[in-house]
Amino acid sequence: METPGSQSSLHRANLERVVRAVRLAGSLTQAEIARTTGLSAATVSNIVRELKEHGTVEVTPTSAGGRRARNVSLSGDAGIVVGVDFGHTHLRVALGNLAHQVLAEEAEPLDVDSSAAQGLDRAERLIGRLVDATGVDRSKIAGVGVGVPGPIDVESGTLGSTAILPGWGGARPAEELRGRLGVPVHVDNDANLGALGELVWGSGRGVRDLAYIKVASGVGAGLVINGAIYRGPGGTAGEIGHITLDESGPVCRCGNRGCLETFASARYVLPLLRPSHGDDLTMEDVVRLARDGDAGCRRVIADVGRHIGSGVASLCNLLNPSRVVLGGDLAEAGELVLGPIRESVGRYAIPSAARRLALLPGALGGRAEVLGALALALGEVGDSTLLDGTAAGTASAGAPALT
Repeated sequence: METPGSQSSLHRANLERVVRAVRLAGSLTQAEIARTTGLSAATVSNIVRELKEHGTVEVTPTSAGGRRARNVSLSGDAGIVVGVDFGHTHLRVALGNLAHQVLAEEAEPLDVDSSAAQGLDRAERLIGRLVDATGVDRSKIAGVGVGVPGPIDVESGTLGSTAILPGWGGARPAEELRGRLGVPVHVDNDANLGALGELVWGSGRGVRDLAYIKVASGVGAGLVINGAIYRGPGGTAGEIGHITLDESGPVCRCGNRGCLETFASARYVLPLLRPSHGDDLTMEDVVRLARDGDAGCRRVIADVGRHIGSGVASLCNLLNPSRVVLGGDLAEAGELVLGPIRESVGRYAIPSAARRLALLPGALGGRAEVLGALALALGEVGDSTLLDGTAAGTASAGAPALT
């Protein structure tokens, strides 16, 4: 039994600090571990050697600043995390190890009118299929992250009323999937996970505060403040789609009039173009046609950009983020949509906030949410748990996947 303040408890705490630093970063040189943890280079060297001997980390030669260095990452076979993304019309699942490598990923159509039970059945089957295809040991699944297109009550884990997946209102996806899989499951709003994915692997790398704007069947925002997702006390922070732009505008699914969503989301935008472009038109089609020079699609995308820019300007005035990342199909339009967004930000945001803002398209495309779900699962893996179970009090540990 370790006594607080004893050498053994101090050693244990240092082990956990090193494992946590590597887990969250994916990989670090020993010098970077020392800077991150505040431990001396000699202490880090000894701990890394101990962790390597017990299979917790892998050490590979690299270079840093033109000098030889040792890169430390968690062992690739230490554990598995799963990411699940439920969208308006799709289900996407990714399987990753704890060394930032995606082992398998698959997406399939999802009926928007299906119930939560049907959707979770599909997810369970798809997870099983990917596990079998990769040949990984099911007992090594350390956790599952799940993204859903709606607000999650932080206390009960209940999904709020959603018009995007109407059969899911009142569901408790974390509890229900945990009962099916027998492993920890963590659920968050899809925009939050998009922000987390871009923060870890995409256009948000290197910043401590950003807003990820997802424009799809709805409009939402994932907010990162001081390096962490900000959810608010009720879990509903980031509902930028329900900023009022016109009190006499169209009735929104939330019950109000003239919300940003009624001027920017696919469900309101596509009917403007379908009379001239056909009933099967999708947002992906609109972006493709706009890039090819279609005047009507370009006009609609520019209008949407200006409306989104009004919402982004409000974010700038309230939170002053250093970076805004645009996700969803609309991001593929590039400057056709980013230009009008900047125009509105320049017009409506406080000049000092607008000058410091970097507006970028998402780097991960449609994978942002599922990779964010992997990162969510990774972030919930306990460092103490990873260290338990070996002769040195050191065990397998991990981080999620992207290659």
